[in-house]
Amino acid sequence: MTADDVREAAAALADRALELPELARARTVAAYVSVGSEPGTLTLLDALRERGVRVLLPALLPDNDLDWGAYTGEGSVARVQHGGKMALFEPSGERLGPDAVTGADVVLLPGLAVDGRGMRLGRGGGSYDRVLARLERAGARPALVVLLYDSEVVAHVPEEEHDRLVHAVVTPSGVRRFHSGA
Repeated sequence: MTADDVREAAAALADRALELPELARARTVAAYVSVGSEPGTLTLLDALRERGVRVLLPALLPDNDLDWGAYTGEGSVARVQHGGKMALFEPSGERLGPDAVTGADVVLLPGLAVDGRGMRLGRGGGSYDRVLARLERAGARPALVVLLYDSEVVAHVPEEEHDRLVHAVVTPSGVRRFHSGA
């Protein structure tokens, strides 16, 4: 994809996501800043902030769990290199603790793919598996939404016992909901 393609896809993804009733009602959204070849998220994060939504961003901990901090604009994130892993853009302000995610109305999840059942394939580090388990233990029931390119919605992804179904996937061309994830 060219730089223009990436920019256009990020704008379309934000437009589709902002149409979700779950995001329209949300007071707090746990999200992430895209890296590498992931669909761009900054346009969406800024639009959520403009709506008055509190946006939480993850910070990777040494054990691959996630802490959280507030996103207050592009200046509130810093590029952090984690050893041999890829660099991530994390909140540069106060850390709110791993349990901060339990107060989110919507959790936007990165992924490599999602299938027709709503099973999400992550990057394999287990960070979001821990987040989803934490939400379940806390009795929290936020909407779980994966942000992907259209080509990343596939027929089937492998599944392990700890994997959880998501409620929806948003791509630049639209939204697909999964009944089994609700």
